[in-house]
Amino acid sequence: MFRATLKSLLARKLRLILSGLAVVLGVMFVSGAFVLTDTLGRSFDAVFAEGTSEIDVNVAAKPKVALSEVQGEQVAAPVPAATVDRVKQVPGVTDAVGVVAADGARLIGSNGKVVTSFGPPQLGENWVGESDLLRLREGRAPQADDEIVINKALATAAKVQVGQRVGVLTAVESKARQFTLVGVVGYSGDRDSIGGLNEVFFTTPVAQQLMLGQPDTFSSITVTAADGVTPETLRDDVAAALGGEYEVKTGEQLAADSAASLKEGLTFFNRILLGFAAVALLVGTFLILNTFSIIVAQRTRELALMRAIGASGRQVIGSVVLEAVVVGLIASVLGLAAGIGIGALLAWVFGNVAGGLDLAGVAVPPAAVIGAFSVGLVITVVAALLPALRAARIPPIAAMQDVATPDRPLTKVTVSGGIVTGIGAVLLFLGLSGNAGDNTLAVILAGVLFAFIGVALLTPLISRPVVSLLGALFAWSVPGKLGRLNSGRNPRRTAITAAALMVGIALVTGVTVILDSAKGSFGKLAETGVKAELVIAGVQSGPRPPSFDPAVLEKAAALPGVRLVDGQYGDLAIVGGEQTWVTASSDIAAQGQIFGTEVVAGDVSRLGPDQMLVGSDVATSRKLSVGSTVPVQLTRGEPRTYTVSGIYKSSELNNPVVLPVEAAKDFAVPQPIQAFLQLAPGAQVADVQPRVEALLADSPEVSVADRDAFVEQQTSQLDGLLRMIQILLALAIVIAVLGIVNTLALSVLERTRELGLLRAIGLRRAQTMRMITVEAVVISVFGALLGLAVGTGLGAAVVEALRDEGITDLVLPWGQMGIMLGLAAIVGVVAAVLPAVRAARINVLGAIAHD
Repeated sequence: MFRATLKSLLARKLRLILSGLAVVLGVMFVSGAFVLTDTLGRSFDAVFAEGTSEIDVNVAAKPKVALSEVQGEQVAAPVPAATVDRVKQVPGVTDAVGVVAADGARLIGSNGKVVTSFGPPQLGENWVGESDLLRLREGRAPQADDEIVINKALATAAKVQVGQRVGVLTAVESKARQFTLVGVVGYSGDRDSIGGLNEVFFTTPVAQQLMLGQPDTFSSITVTAADGVTPETLRDDVAAALGGEYEVKTGEQLAADSAASLKEGLTFFNRILLGFAAVALLVGTFLILNTFSIIVAQRTRELALMRAIGASGRQVIGSVVLEAVVVGLIASVLGLAAGIGIGALLAWVFGNVAGGLDLAGVAVPPAAVIGAFSVGLVITVVAALLPALRAARIPPIAAMQDVATPDRPLTKVTVSGGIVTGIGAVLLFLGLSGNAGDNTLAVILAGVLFAFIGVALLTPLISRPVVSLLGALFAWSVPGKLGRLNSGRNPRRTAITAAALMVGIALVTGVTVILDSAKGSFGKLAETGVKAELVIAGVQSGPRPPSFDPAVLEKAAALPGVRLVDGQYGDLAIVGGEQTWVTASSDIAAQGQIFGTEVVAGDVSRLGPDQMLVGSDVATSRKLSVGSTVPVQLTRGEPRTYTVSGIYKSSELNNPVVLPVEAAKDFAVPQPIQAFLQLAPGAQVADVQPRVEALLADSPEVSVADRDAFVEQQTSQLDGLLRMIQILLALAIVIAVLGIVNTLALSVLERTRELGLLRAIGLRRAQTMRMITVEAVVISVFGALLGLAVGTGLGAAVVEALRDEGITDLVLPWGQMGIMLGLAAIVGVVAAVLPAVRAARINVLGAIAHD
């Protein structure tokens, strides 16, 4: 039986190649995700280990507001200069150096635009001299307060040279300050950068003022141990001398913790890739199930003969499962190899195109190997199990029958589909309604999976009438009529093939509906709720939003035609023990008029230096009322208690907490990040806008736009996200196309005698090809329609669940849906090429005699 199975497998190797390819693509994503994160993780380890190699002990103040890598850039609390002297007095310390190093130093290039970074920080630092790692390549160290040194990578990107005057935007002053570039540095190993960092070195007083906002402070202290003193011993001694306000770590600890912070973001990225792998494997399961179902149907007589000569049902099951194991093993090996390649390629893209990271050697972590073979084998065997069980039930008498694939009633599969779909609907309701607790995401994903499987099980019930209706469009010719009948003759096979395409298109449609609805809701909200004709803002491309000089607000308010100006500051703070987004407004009264603030209690038109305004949702959840006192810890500064002076009605336009503008000096970004300008009656946007633009000459990261352009600017990132998702989900659609090709190819083999008879009675080759093409187009369009319907339903459900989050308008992307339907028809034509050519080349006499 084993030899017979292997010979059967070799006889059908071409039939199994496409289904194996689906597993290859899915496994490629799984193993590629692990290879990518392992490579980047080890690369970050190496970067931070090298960057801290000359540090025995590092001292830093505990952050006022702790942030994760996903939440944004951590702002270190300043270390007073006096602490450096305290550290120097600790026994075992040879030297202690105060270091300023903070993200947010952006150089303006020779083209007048800010040099951007796609991930790595843009550090502003104080010059502390050369080291084994850092060496001057050109020029000299900064000596005057208007002199800077930058690394070679930044000089190349900005196209600037030593001796030039350049502008720099910093964390504390977003208005560009001019400096003379007096030197360029490089790193050991003839490198222009470490990990893609852009570094700007100032004199110490300037770095303290521009990067920390306070003189005589540092972001950390690097400590050198005396001979014979271990870093661990010195760490403990320094920590004991300074007390609990400081974090004291060895250089190794600092490197490990810094790398772990970045790996947190990599873990999130890894989950995204694994999610797309799951989608690819789900689609591949439909393809493998269909392939083995057709193969078992075609082998009915062969398997029945085996039963007749003594093979047991268990042996028949083992025969089919063995084929699946062989296909799964081969596909897993190929998928693992492809995953290693794609993981290395993505790591190279990340390291060289997006950041200049020095990559560690590509390695294959155990998780990639285990994941590849576990997923590849499990998916293939599970998909082949149902056809195997069906094969075991073939009676020996079937060996004497000509008809091998009798149609079976759809009652069981329909009932099962209804139950599974119902389970999916319940899970989606629990997840989207917020009743799943901490398992919301898992419940939603499970609901989507059950929904897809349930719809796939229900598809045979509707395939015959829908396919018949679609086929009527082509019934004007004999090939069209035959193609229509062929596509509807086996509803189970048609349903499984269409379901594979349905999954990919449903996900693309659902995501498009959600993002388009978000854009539409934001646009409508801005149009109806924001009574401002002009907005000053920038597109956030890094951990911190672009900002501009507060003086612009006063100058803009004085322009002819401007009635009101409200500048907005923002930060994440600890309010009453909970992390909360807080804002500060330059003009509370103007804010109320521009955003239509509704009063619930107290006075929301003014704000004293020790007062705060809260939204009604915050007031209710935290049991606050006018007169309540709340402790607030901002990113910088000491905790301060504010008194609630007013409560306003919460809305999508209002932030949860508003603090006085004086508090903004302790925000992570102490400048306004947005401003809204309401024009006087009769004033024209075209007249006022150029005057406001002139005020922003020193802030190249921000611009002024009318309300519609502002909406487009702020939602542009959603378009980029949508394109990325569409590209990744295109893999699922490619697998579905393979499924159509596979189904048609196997169907042609199954109908060899039938095709020969049709050719014998006059069906020409071109007509044969048109018949196969019609069959493919009908199946693919049916799958697309199913996907559009399911995706629209899922997207609409999510939009309804997010109504309280501000997504209030359901927007259906009719244009893109029409394009996807048209592409589905083209996909059907392309998928039919090889099967149609094979059908047209059938030898008529040989086909008639085919058994």
